[in-house]
Amino acid sequence: MKIRVGLGFDVHQLETGKDFWLGGIKIQSEKGAVGHSDADVLVHAMCDALLGAANLRDIGFHFSNNDPQWKGKDSKFFLKEVTRMLSEKGWQIENIDCTLTLENPKINPYIPEMKKTLAPLMNISEDDVSIKATTNEKLGYVGREEGVNAYAVALISKK
Repeated sequence: MKIRVGLGFDVHQLETGKDFWLGGIKIQSEKGAVGHSDADVLVHAMCDALLGAANLRDIGFHFSNNDPQWKGKDSKFFLKEVTRMLSEKGWQIENIDCTLTLENPKINPYIPEMKKTLAPLMNISEDDVSIKATTNEKLGYVGREEGVNAYAVALISKK
């Protein structure tokens, strides 16, 4: 069996009055992420981790933010497509581990619903999706609540 690991990172600006899509679900928050699609920073980092592991470039290469067809697109579509692309190359997703960095809102209550939403898109169990959140201790753009970022590490295998 061949295995590979990929790392993903994404960042989005936060703006008052915007919807906040995170981990495939809408989060209750005064601020939401700004982006070309739905700006789901967690799903974008996951896509980059998976694409990187399979050596298939990155999310921007496949779903350019200059392409109007992706304007306002639900990021769950991207994750499902990335999973399909990996499968076509013979790769299977083993697990994914993610960390969100933001001050507010607190994410812990939303994690079970995120896992339930995202796992089927990758054809893995909820137990194979790890989502954690931390603050930036009031430092930098995250600490000032100007932005949110996410990291993801994915393990894929091929028999």
